[in-house]
Amino acid sequence: MRYIIVLFIISLTGCGSVKISDVNKVDDFSISQYKTFNFFEIGAEGDAIGPNYRENVEYLKKAIVKEMGLKGLSVSNDEPELLVNIGIVVSEEVQTRETSFSNPADRQYMGTRNYSWQSSEVAVGKYRQGSITVDLVDRKANKMVWQGTAESVIPNKEKNVPPLIENGMKKLFEKLE
Repeated sequence: MRYIIVLFIISLTGCGSVKISDVNKVDDFSISQYKTFNFFEIGAEGDAIGPNYRENVEYLKKAIVKEMGLKGLSVSNDEPELLVNIGIVVSEEVQTRETSFSNPADRQYMGTRNYSWQSSEVAVGKYRQGSITVDLVDRKANKMVWQGTAESVIPNKEKNVPPLIENGMKKLFEKLE
């Protein structure tokens, strides 16, 4: 019962938390130097796509447009100053726990006369981990000027994905100066 409660707490806190894992920029970069932006073409293939991939990419783009707007930039189809490249990585992870002698279910009889117990890792569940990397590229110089990465556990319920995306982009773009 104890493990179920711990897993439940981890699933509640893990799905809503976003970690900003990396932010890099060139030395002379300032977002205030730019007024317009647009997106590079987004293409993906493989297992990460999932049934709601396109819809989630649109949520992601809307969140980026909102955050860039708060920084004073607007979307432009006519020679934007910045181009936004989005990288998405999704992986399936296995959650484990270590066996405990105090848990009767973890005890195993080994041999005919000898009892022994060894601690080991056992799988208790699977989850999807996702990361989104946003690159800002100066179109005229054709040079990346800023990059940030946000990571989180992806919720199982699709209705929880848009708020996670919005929260993640808000946290990421707080690092954009």
